[in-house]
Amino acid sequence: MRRKKLNALISGVILMTFLLCGVPAWGQTPSQPTTSTQATPAPSLTTALPVKEANPPSADQMAKGDPSGSMTGTVNDVTVSNPKVGLTLADTLNQVGQNKVAINFVWTLITGFLVMFMQAGFAAVETGLCRAKNANHTMMMNFMVYGFGLFAYWVCGFALQMGGAAGVSSLGGAAPLSGEFALHIAGKSWGLFGTHGFFLTQGGTYDVAVMVLFLFEMVFMDTAATIVTGGCAERWKFAAFAVSSVFLGAITYPLFANWAWGGGWLYALGSNYGLGSGYADFAGSGVVHAVGGLSALACAIIVGPRIGKYNRDGSSNAIPGHDITMVLIGCFILAFGWFGFNPGSTLGASGALRISTIAVDTMLAGATGSFGAVFYMWVRYGKPDASMGGNGLLAGLVAITAPSGFVNTISAAIIGLIAGVLVCLSVEFIDRIARIDDPVGAISVHGTCGLWGVISVGLFADGTGVGSVKGLFYGEPSQLIAQLIGVVTLLGCIFTLTFVANLVIDYFIGQRVSPESELEGLDIPEMGAVGYPEFVLKMQGAGAAA
Repeated sequence: MRRKKLNALISGVILMTFLLCGVPAWGQTPSQPTTSTQATPAPSLTTALPVKEANPPSADQMAKGDPSGSMTGTVNDVTVSNPKVGLTLADTLNQVGQNKVAINFVWTLITGFLVMFMQAGFAAVETGLCRAKNANHTMMMNFMVYGFGLFAYWVCGFALQMGGAAGVSSLGGAAPLSGEFALHIAGKSWGLFGTHGFFLTQGGTYDVAVMVLFLFEMVFMDTAATIVTGGCAERWKFAAFAVSSVFLGAITYPLFANWAWGGGWLYALGSNYGLGSGYADFAGSGVVHAVGGLSALACAIIVGPRIGKYNRDGSSNAIPGHDITMVLIGCFILAFGWFGFNPGSTLGASGALRISTIAVDTMLAGATGSFGAVFYMWVRYGKPDASMGGNGLLAGLVAITAPSGFVNTISAAIIGLIAGVLVCLSVEFIDRIARIDDPVGAISVHGTCGLWGVISVGLFADGTGVGSVKGLFYGEPSQLIAQLIGVVTLLGCIFTLTFVANLVIDYFIGQRVSPESELEGLDIPEMGAVGYPEFVLKMQGAGAAA
């Protein structure tokens, strides 16, 4: 009996212990296995990669041809730095970086080639708008401005413009362009001109990225230089033209281009003084076209009007060109080249998908520009004038050049339309009020509409484009102030510098041909051969050749 009680007591203790300890233990979630918190070590950049896992095509497969293209461009095509080790992660990363820069090199070079071809368009437009007796002379100015300007830009123009513009990441940096002469005033840096890149060798500029940048920037400079030939056509001495073109390529254009694009003081208006994003001129309404147009204005004033252009009472006589077909073909060539001018100014296609919007903006502005000019002439004179239709196209393209990287398509259409009307008003003002003879309308197309393009950035930039530039209509009035400072600089500095320089040229060489040469036509007196040897040119009025 006593044993039974003892057994019962022991059983009760065991049961109580089980209830107090065992059951709660069963209710617990099993503990998870301990995991290491250490990060997986990064693969070595120099260790050979398992290339076979990528299933590259074999030599036998490639020997049979690849009609679909599925076997071309595989891991087999990645450059291996050390064949003994094989393909490494470092090789792959270097190939990625080089491919990106290579894409941007090719894009920038091809668009530069397009801009160079615009020279043919300018030659056709200017020659067609001049008289047949000056065809050879006008064409030769457009031909040789390329050589004169290029030589001057190679010697020193590029260095003055881009010598301190290092940091062009899309082209690999262009690191040798690291010299900028600047004044330091009140703690602010005022960049004035570059100091690296003379003859494309000084300062380490014998560099592949620098060469790409030189070619692209050079054809822009040449565009500015050829604008002047149109404003002074039919009476400009060829020797004076040559010296003036060298001066523009060496000094005038590079200085303003440095201030705007080469890291100079206009570019820094934003960082130094809080004026929006600083002076913004995406592809050169101011840097290229206004510089060229204002230079044409300065030279045209010095050279004076053509014989027979103005009567004694001050009224103007129209002197029509000899080939409107050539003019409009030239306009088409220029419109095509503008797809290099504006989209190419991204200096790359990899990571710069805004090129699509820039291209469409360019098309729209040119179209609405021609529409605006034709509509204005139709309403005012009863006929849709062909030459002004062509100039309206060019006016729209000039105006959209600065804002093309910053605006939407509606703004582009408005900018071009305003430019198309503006160029007609400007031509009438220059011809009848200012009494400045401009045979092709270069001052109005490039000068007036170039300045309008600069101002339009300060109004229409929407903040979604390159550099997030915003204008007045999108809440940034200070951007308009920066643009107006650029306009004042163009008028005050660039026009004045060009005017003074060409006065000096006039003193030593003489800017204008003799009256006898002008009346005869410049082809024989200046060039030694006529443009149309099988044509018989009839004289009408005061030396106008039909």
